[in-house]
Amino acid sequence: MVRRARRINRELAEVYPYAHPELDFENSFQLLVATVLSAQTTDLRVNQTTPALFAAYPTPEDMAAADPEALEQLIRPTGFFRAKAKSLLGLSAALRDNFGGEVPGRLKDLVTLPGVGRKTANVVLGNAFGVPGITVDTHFGRLVRRWKWTDETDPEKIEAVVCDLFPKSEWTMLSHRVIFHGRRVCHSRRPACGACPIAPLCPSYGEGETDPEKAKKLSLIHI
Repeated sequence: MVRRARRINRELAEVYPYAHPELDFENSFQLLVATVLSAQTTDLRVNQTTPALFAAYPTPEDMAAADPEALEQLIRPTGFFRAKAKSLLGLSAALRDNFGGEVPGRLKDLVTLPGVGRKTANVVLGNAFGVPGITVDTHFGRLVRRWKWTDETDPEKIEAVVCDLFPKSEWTMLSHRVIFHGRRVCHSRRPACGACPIAPLCPSYGEGETDPEKAKKLSLIHI
């Protein structure tokens, strides 16, 4: 299984050499905020929302002092805006009060921030600090179960299993590649099996559309 898993990773690296976080950010604070906002919505919607948000509140100190209703209105398009606003106000105040206005570069510190779990922390660590981590979102969990790397559903257990399959140096890029593939080919309801570049390695081949032409219409691999 380890050999097959690592071969899948190598194949995905060839298909998605440009894999990257699809949230727009310029610094660790922006990435942290954008990742919190990305829950239950698309990265595109977050990227449409954050320019005005960061223009209004460029630093943790600014966001911590924001009027809650004004903040809610700015992030309203991302959904669950009241809960997300509460998290943003809380994490910004915590950064201001506990970390000198800087995003910490350690997992144990990040997960103390309101609204920040291991997934968000690993996104920030991997992409703002260069600290390897596995990001277990819905796409990642779905694909590793289809590939029979694990049958776990708990994100922390999935993270632990996958970490054991790969060298630490691969963790961050593996996350990007798997998430890219989940968004473009291995969809939740109708995976494009017939257009999948790793179909020969997939134990779940056939769960989706196997006709190459029909599958090609489902695939977003060209995007």
